[in-house]
Amino acid sequence: MVRRVKPSRKALVLAHEPPGTSRLVGERLAQRGYDVHEHIVTADLDRPNDAAPFPDFADYDLLVPMGSIRSLTNTDEIDGWVFTEVARVQEAHRRDMPILGICFGGQLLATALGGSVEIAPVPEIGWYGICEPEDSAGGARNPLGPGPWFQWHHDRLIPPPEAEVLAVNEYAVQLFRQGRCVGLQFHPEVTYAQVETYLTVADDEYLAEHGLSRTGLLESLRHHEERNARQCFALVDWFLDEVANSDL
Repeated sequence: MVRRVKPSRKALVLAHEPPGTSRLVGERLAQRGYDVHEHIVTADLDRPNDAAPFPDFADYDLLVPMGSIRSLTNTDEIDGWVFTEVARVQEAHRRDMPILGICFGGQLLATALGGSVEIAPVPEIGWYGICEPEDSAGGARNPLGPGPWFQWHHDRLIPPPEAEVLAVNEYAVQLFRQGRCVGLQFHPEVTYAQVETYLTVADDEYLAEHGLSRTGLLESLRHHEERNARQCFALVDWFLDEVANSDL
């Protein structure tokens, strides 16, 4: 059990829709002494371009862009806010702000730092392992362990040219680092309740198309949830201690 400390730093979470909050990631940040503010970018799933104004990133010490049901390969439906967010993330990086991008947030971070996003050859939905890249002779090491980690994405990030790729699987780059920024393709934050909420916006036809069932996905959460919480907390600790250089 980690003793909660009095918040002395502020973390801004960019939740692109109401279901996409930071959950376990935010919980660990709070335990580590951060005052966590969740900013909902778009509150109505039926109005993806109707966005709330972004807060001033300079008022915060750490930034966490989260996942989204939207796609950076189809920006027409989110062009009222997504390019503003990319520009704000670029500016935050220039100011050396620690950034942890998760799934869509990792893709957005990659884009902001000079990488890109493409449609994945294989969608990943469920639990997948990760490993060090085969060409890690330069010293890259996966600091997070093999998982498995929860995934739900149809696109994949292409890391920035200057980034260090730390973990991959056969389908996508899963973890990269550039300076005080880390991009993830997977979802470390998930809980049973969060995936249950995700499933309210996934119809049966979509699930069947991908060989999935609501019962099966939720049973997998029950099976992995306790272990995933431990590995998510370890991920946040690594990010704060080794990347963000937090002294909390």
